[in-house]
Amino acid sequence: MSRPPSRLARVLARGQFAVTAEVVPPRSADSGTVEAHGRALVGYADAVNVTDNPRASAHMSAVAGAGLLAGLGLEPILQITVRDRNRLALTSDLLGAWGLGARSILCLSGDPLSVGDHPGATEVRDLSVLDLVSLAARLRDEGRPLEGKPIDAPPRYFIGVADAPLIAEYDPGRLEAKLDAGADFVQTQIAYDLDALRSWAETVGSRGILDRASVIVGMTPLRSARTARFMNESLFGVTVPQRIIDALEEAGPRAEDVGVDMAVELVQGLRAIPGIAGVHIMALGRDEVIRRVVEGAGLFPRPV
Repeated sequence: MSRPPSRLARVLARGQFAVTAEVVPPRSADSGTVEAHGRALVGYADAVNVTDNPRASAHMSAVAGAGLLAGLGLEPILQITVRDRNRLALTSDLLGAWGLGARSILCLSGDPLSVGDHPGATEVRDLSVLDLVSLAARLRDEGRPLEGKPIDAPPRYFIGVADAPLIAEYDPGRLEAKLDAGADFVQTQIAYDLDALRSWAETVGSRGILDRASVIVGMTPLRSARTARFMNESLFGVTVPQRIIDALEEAGPRAEDVGVDMAVELVQGLRAIPGIAGVHIMALGRDEVIRRVVEGAGLFPRPV
């Protein structure tokens, strides 16, 4: 099997610390919104996730968003969930997104419909996440979708999966199963506790996981103590340490600047953990904050 033709894959293969970011397609048909966020990230991220109906709410198609970002010279990471599509639609979107310029994907289950704007919709989940990874890997390695008939010019994605490393009773076997299915890289849930991440990296490293896949740790520069508390209360697998909340509270009107400084410190700490291959910075549309963190952490300019 040849290496997937992904810029992110090349950066990781060279051992360079990767930076990925995120664009949320709008709840509208305005392509200019995606393009504006994309232009703000050119030169600051090796690849950019395009979310797929996040929080189970209807947004512009992630496939369309991926095509718009590719047109700007950015490498999109197509997020694709099994919640909304059967295997026919998943295969179709994998083919279409590749044709529009996507070279990496992130395979996800999807948020439960109960949290979104269509709670009465029907979840599909014809395939599991493991099945979706297997589908993408089979297209990449054999040029065949699930029904087995070979196709011309199959997509050869760099395949990513998600992980929540700091949840209680963490089971590394779940991540190993995703790698067994064909995943190449991992993007984690938001994490702020460097000591806990070091312990996690030692645990999964002892099982060979860090040799099998590149791990990119998720983080969000915090803008207020209120935001930090919301994340603690509402986001699965996310814990913001109390010392961070206290520092943001004490900062008052300077909270966002303090949040950026702490994000820079966190990224520098991640770079010192053996086996951590990059950082995934999510800033909820605050592209200038991503630029500040990347520059402050000494990660600008990105490799060419």
